[in-house]
Amino acid sequence: MMNPETPDMILNVNKPAGLTSYDVVRKVKRMIKGVKIGHGGTLDPFADGVLLILIGKATKQMPDLLKYRKRYHASLKLGAATETGDNTAPVTTKADIPQLSEIMLRQIEKDFSGEITQTPPQYSAKKVNGRPAYKYAREGKTVDLKPIKIKIHDLKLTPVKEDLLELDVTCSSGTYIRALGEDIAKALGTCGHLIGLTRTAIGKYRLKDSKELEKLPELITVGC
Repeated sequence: MMNPETPDMILNVNKPAGLTSYDVVRKVKRMIKGVKIGHGGTLDPFADGVLLILIGKATKQMPDLLKYRKRYHASLKLGAATETGDNTAPVTTKADIPQLSEIMLRQIEKDFSGEITQTPPQYSAKKVNGRPAYKYAREGKTVDLKPIKIKIHDLKLTPVKEDLLELDVTCSSGTYIRALGEDIAKALGTCGHLIGLTRTAIGKYRLKDSKELEKLPELITVGC
């Protein structure tokens, strides 16, 4: 347990895949007692990358942090879809993959840039009657999720193989990259799901400056 006088701070943590955002918060809570702790924007359990951990009075900055632009690098597997939109669930649908051309990819980038409408995934933390949507999904129930407006500031699609695209996205808060991947695959005339997702930045906080989980004790001790 750390000293309760640990200074207020924002920690830029490189969350590993396999942990929920709150798993990381719990780890910090075990190190510090009697101090308010939160995070600055949920990152999917299967994803890795920048997760901001807010300690003490820094939790008051959460509303501002949630407004920051976010950047992601994702791998989109074409021709196969899953219930979750990622690789944590079995493939449920398969489809042929059209031959991708440079012109087609550049047009998709244009079509998905700017302000667009997106429907949150059934497997998401979006609240419905006070419960996260994913809890209903796990019970086999489908809930009515209203489309939301998001903004894609920059989108770059890079073909790696005939069934694999790399996505580099800069977007507004509230954007679901899994849903974006599924929508892009559909626009290309097929289906798809993410097999990798890394958040590379939240505003000025970059992945290259983030710290690994095992470094947290010393970072909290020195207050930096």
